[in-house]
Amino acid sequence: MKKLEKKWMSLMKKQSLNLSSLLICFLILSSCSSIPKNTADGCSIFSERYIWYKYAKKVEKKWGTPIYIQLAFIKMESNFDWLAKPKRLKIFKVIPYRRPSSSLGYSQAVIGTWEQYKKETNNKLATRIRFKDSVNFIGWYTNKTEKILKISKKDAFRQYIAYHEGWGNYKNYKKKQKVILLAKKVQQQANKYRLQLKKCQKKLNRNKYIIF
Repeated sequence: MKKLEKKWMSLMKKQSLNLSSLLICFLILSSCSSIPKNTADGCSIFSERYIWYKYAKKVEKKWGTPIYIQLAFIKMESNFDWLAKPKRLKIFKVIPYRRPSSSLGYSQAVIGTWEQYKKETNNKLATRIRFKDSVNFIGWYTNKTEKILKISKKDAFRQYIAYHEGWGNYKNYKKKQKVILLAKKVQQQANKYRLQLKKCQKKLNRNKYIIF
C-alpha cells in the first residue's frame, strides 16, 4: 500500500512540474508575441520588453543602425505585430484574393530578401516572426543600403525609402508621393523615439534583468 502511495505521489509531482513548465512557457510566449501597449513610445516598449532593448542594442553595436531607426521601421511596417501580413486584394472589392506580397512579421521582409539575409549572415534558423531576427535584418539591410547607395544609417527618410522600394528602385522614388509621405512619417517617428530614449537609456543600460 505504501509503495502505491509513493508511486502516486511521484506521478502527481511529475504532472505538477509538467503543468508548471507548460504554464511558464505559455506566459513567456504570450508576453513576447503580444503587441506592446504603447508602440509610439520607445521607453514604454522597452519597459515592457526589456529583452528587446538588448537585441536592438546588439544590432546597433554590430551594424551601426541606431535603435530609434530600428523601432521606427518596425512601427511603420507592422506596428510591432509579429504575425502582420499585407491585406488581401479583393476581386470586385468583395471577394478575398491573394496578398500583394510575401511580407511577414515585425520587419515585413519578403521571402527573397529574407533568404538573402539568412545566406549572407549565415543565420539559417532566422525567422521573420521573431523580434531578435527582425531587428538584425533591419541592421543588415540598412548597412547594405549605406554601402550600395551611400545613405547614412542615421538618415531615416532615405533609408526607409530604400527599405520600402529596394536598392534597384530607389532612384525612382521622387515619382511616388505615397512612398515619400510614408518615409516622412518614419522620419518623424524616429525623431520621437530618439528624444524619448534619451530620457530612459541610462536606466535601460543599468538594468541587467530580463523583463518581458
